[in-house]
Amino acid sequence: MNVQLVVAEPGDRTTLDNLMQLYVHDFSEHWAGRDLGELGEDGRFPGYPLEPYWNEPTHVPLLIRVDAKLSGFALVNNVSHTGRPAERNMAEFFIVRKHRRSGIGTVAAHQIFGRYPGQWETAVARKNAIALAFWRRAIRQHPLATDIDEMDVATPAWKGPVIRFRVRQPN
Repeated sequence: MNVQLVVAEPGDRTTLDNLMQLYVHDFSEHWAGRDLGELGEDGRFPGYPLEPYWNEPTHVPLLIRVDAKLSGFALVNNVSHTGRPAERNMAEFFIVRKHRRSGIGTVAAHQIFGRYPGQWETAVARKNAIALAFWRRAIRQHPLATDIDEMDVATPAWKGPVIRFRVRQPN
């Protein structure tokens, strides 16, 4: 299994928009009973605000490929959910169902952490217990992750667990 991270270019916008539809579809089960996650009359979910990922140097859109086949994406930015300084935040992370529970997500996460060392935050929706277990494991298993701290955040902007950690520069 050859996992590759590719920085998405503006020409990949349609690809990322399409992947985002799959991501929102999966995630919408966590929005039951809320107005979020409703389909439009065109049968699509509302678009995700991707413009900063093409215009801001602190926002990085990544495509994840397995054996050269498109398998997911990650969106990295510097938004802090705790109010404390963070150089990197895993804003969104998605592996298509076919490739889940195969280790690809962990490999991709580790590659992302290794590529972008520094102070990280990963915020997880409170109802997404599977994702929280994944992030706890992936972060703890990364050989350069230190100062791991999990906190429960309850602010107007975010409600749920946030894992803060530092990824050291490789020697």
